Amino acid sequence: MNPSTAQARVIVDELVRNTVSHVVLCPGSRNAPLSIALYDAAAAGRVKLHVRIDERGAAFLALGIAARTGRPAAVVCTSGTAAANFHPAVLEADRAGVPLIVLTADRPPELRAAGASQVIDQYQLYGDAVRYFDELAVGERRAGQNSYWRSQICRAWNAAYGEWRCGPVHLNIPFREPLVPDLDEDGEWFESLEGRPGGARWTELPDFGALPSFVVPSARHGLVIACDTGAQAASEWADQHGWPVVSETGGLGLSGETAVSSGAWLLGVEEFISRHRPEQVLCLGRPTVFRQVQKIISDPAVEVLLVRPDSDWPAPAHNVRQVGQWFAEPTKPADPEWLASWQRADAAASRAVSQTLSGEPWPSGLRMAAELVDALPEGALLVVGSSNPTRDVALAGRLRPDVLVHRNRGVAGIDGMVSTAIGAATVHRAPSYALLGDLTFLHDASGLLTGPAEQRPDLTIVVLNDDGGGIFSLLEQGAPEHADSFERVFGTPHGADLGALCAGYRVPYVLAETLPEFRAALRPAPGLRVVEVRVDRTRHRDLHGRLRIAVAEAVARV
Repeated sequence: MNPSTAQARVIVDELVRNTVSHVVLCPGSRNAPLSIALYDAAAAGRVKLHVRIDERGAAFLALGIAARTGRPAAVVCTSGTAAANFHPAVLEADRAGVPLIVLTADRPPELRAAGASQVIDQYQLYGDAVRYFDELAVGERRAGQNSYWRSQICRAWNAAYGEWRCGPVHLNIPFREPLVPDLDEDGEWFESLEGRPGGARWTELPDFGALPSFVVPSARHGLVIACDTGAQAASEWADQHGWPVVSETGGLGLSGETAVSSGAWLLGVEEFISRHRPEQVLCLGRPTVFRQVQKIISDPAVEVLLVRPDSDWPAPAHNVRQVGQWFAEPTKPADPEWLASWQRADAAASRAVSQTLSGEPWPSGLRMAAELVDALPEGALLVVGSSNPTRDVALAGRLRPDVLVHRNRGVAGIDGMVSTAIGAATVHRAPSYALLGDLTFLHDASGLLTGPAEQRPDLTIVVLNDDGGGIFSLLEQGAPEHADSFERVFGTPHGADLGALCAGYRVPYVLAETLPEFRAALRPAPGLRVVEVRVDRTRHRDLHGRLRIAVAEAVARV
């Protein structure tokens, strides 16, 4: 057995022993030892192997799997620009705290020095975006290699998952030829390549580090905000202690009597907030979507308690009072009338939104999001893209505690969302849906490419197609005074035929032009499919403006 084959087999075996059950592989030459070892492990039922030809999409597929399972997933590629294409997903995994094990094959030092093909500097390629980096020594036929290889896999796994702040790790692995098993090999290595007895890890490590630190709420008039994570935990704490709770996903994932599904609207009503400014805000995660959330936690009159699993905390006004990894019991009882006033305002705002949207001609992004949220089966997964979809769902969706939501809000980009959704849906046991904008969908269209031997999950991708950057119509760039430049550099119409694109990837496609067609298209069905709804983005700004007025007037009356 040659050293590259021995090393790859040991690495794959130790990954499995460290509970890695999903690996995404990109084909290549230099990573051939790992490719063959992974194929053999998958054939033996030890690991689930997913093969993709696009490294960027592959990394986001692994990220979606890891985010949904909460366990480290691995992604493997050859050397050169293949490794560079993992970078966007590594950045997202870093900021979102997703455990990702990145294995990049490389040329040995003597080939790098010779300027060999497919050589870039892969040493610490992802900078400080990874929790741990190591370049393994080139495999050699000498004593102690088995224990060294296994030990480094355990180090990487622990850095990705074994601390309070999960995240990506990077192992760069140079291989010397031969890169495939010897034709006449008898499977022997001069010393044992076995791991610990009973399938145990080489180095046993606890799943988590030290006991968590706690923030201690102490106000009678408090507000809980679930940002990029923690809607269920926030709901449970708020319901127990009588604080109103809002979420950047609207009503998705919130539950209990204290849940305020229209929180994103209420926080934007200045008259309401002037009368309902909380003494303390208990914030879970990092706010990324709504400026009104950023504004309330930047208010100097509001004390901010932040629950976050690491020391890198968001502080828009640099005024965070406490940071902890979990929340403790409050030192004062909540004011019942405080909660009741938020509940009355929530009911009024929800009615105003529903009534305004029901009178709107079909389709609009907000109406479409409301219909989608209503149609989701119990236990469904909803993957929400950046830009308008994540806002539309939060602003128009009703309370759905029975729905699981995933959003790539680490760096909040549109990269890899098709692949992320497919990865998350692959390991979700109930029907899955994704709501993406057209630019997000087109940006990762290659994520639809799934070989005939690969698993296709039960996933319905709903594409809100407003032919360009509709989100900008709601921002300063969309104001009438910027009309001359808007369409060319912000609106960016593309005119793409999504149906033809899906046909090229052999993915079933439906254009839903009416509301009954849209509702029919959302019925659970097996396999991967795309539903397109075409929306006029010139209506976005006006509709949002009318909704803000309707909500403000309704809340003023209660």
